[in-house]
Amino acid sequence: MKSAVENLTPTRVKLNVEVPFEELKPSIAEAYKTVASQIQVPGFRKGKVPSKLIDQRVGRGYVLETAINEGLNGWYQAAVQETGIRPLSRPEVEITEVPDPSATDGELKFHAEVDIRPEIELPDYAGIKVEVAAAESSDADVDKALDELRGRFGTLKSVDRPAADGDFLTIDIAASIDGADVDSASGLSYQVGAGTMLEGLDEAVTGLSADEDAIFDTTLVGGEHAGESAQVKVTVKAVKERELPVADDDFAQLASEFDTLAELREDLAKQAAESKVVDQGVEARDKVLDKLVELVEVPVPASIVEEQLEQHFSAENAHGEGEHDTEEHRAEVKANTERAFQNEIILDAIAEKEEVNVSQNELIDYIVTTASQYGMDPNQFAQIIDQSGQVPMMVSEVRRRKALAVVLGQAEVTDSEGNKVDLSDFVRPGDEAAPAAETVEDEAASEEATTEATPSDDPAAVKF
Repeated sequence: MKSAVENLTPTRVKLNVEVPFEELKPSIAEAYKTVASQIQVPGFRKGKVPSKLIDQRVGRGYVLETAINEGLNGWYQAAVQETGIRPLSRPEVEITEVPDPSATDGELKFHAEVDIRPEIELPDYAGIKVEVAAAESSDADVDKALDELRGRFGTLKSVDRPAADGDFLTIDIAASIDGADVDSASGLSYQVGAGTMLEGLDEAVTGLSADEDAIFDTTLVGGEHAGESAQVKVTVKAVKERELPVADDDFAQLASEFDTLAELREDLAKQAAESKVVDQGVEARDKVLDKLVELVEVPVPASIVEEQLEQHFSAENAHGEGEHDTEEHRAEVKANTERAFQNEIILDAIAEKEEVNVSQNELIDYIVTTASQYGMDPNQFAQIIDQSGQVPMMVSEVRRRKALAVVLGQAEVTDSEGNKVDLSDFVRPGDEAAPAAETVEDEAASEEATTEATPSDDPAAVKF
């Protein structure tokens, strides 16, 4: 078999393939078996019809056509391997020449147009310079962290007053469309201002006391009426406010391993400072990636953009959000798609250059973290991504993150005050203590993720 590549654009090629008759023979033999199993001839068992009789009954041309159809993908894949191209889309195949059905020689010729990963030339990315905000933790940061900690140990107390922002309510809600009841729920817990239920709910309940109600218009976001406009009646059954414990030594002993409030505040100050460094790391990471995209020209296949646009707006229409299909929104999705593609191509190239691998532990950590973001058990999440064939995608994502960390580790990062920023802990947290692990293959068994995820504490578990 011969194959050759013709470049049409930086991201699209035409693959010209020639298959000699000698290499067609195995496919023709299989085609005879396929046809023999499909026809019945008196005196012969199904699947045992001789080739000559098949030629008489259905014609050798039909057998040859069957052989080509069944073998085409295999020849295309062999040509892909031979030429070393990296397809991104399904090929558009056109058969240009087939052997004469009556002959025993000749060749099959076809060409396939397909989008491919573009080849890029990486710049010298060592020492990229970026500036981030200065990391300045203050007493206000410590006070905020302390209040958040007190909130975790707070208690709810019923109050006889109108609901205000931050209050916790017990509510009943009922939705109707054109006067017909479509859904209802009672005894729901909701914090005013959380914005986790229905649009317009916060405004409706603010100012209501126990046993008072309000009606507001909204768009349902779940169930069989998702995306439809509805009238919702909300009844407040109870108004509660959170009482925070006094910040003293007793609280420090209750909420931490420290004996005094001063020791607890000192630890919170340390955590606040570390958090600021993490913020610097995130800002530096994003700016380094922006620099890479500026330095490298990455052509984006039109089919990638078109496919993403179709998927995005098909999903929105399915959820009743078709009104968002505007020129501005399409331009935004298009820009995001192009940028995401450029990020992937650049980081994949860096990962190859730096020979970045992904360990089993790293993949498990990523699965556990991602599962917790969705409020799912990691084992269940791992099974879902394994069954849907998304493990290779996750391995690639971890590999790209590590590649970006390599570049960030070589970057020159300063803050807005001109101080050099050390991001070594942010770039490689805990690497020195990490045990050696085998490299993850694309077929890695993701079921080994066993750490439990943090459950969602969203109180608005409502079916609207």
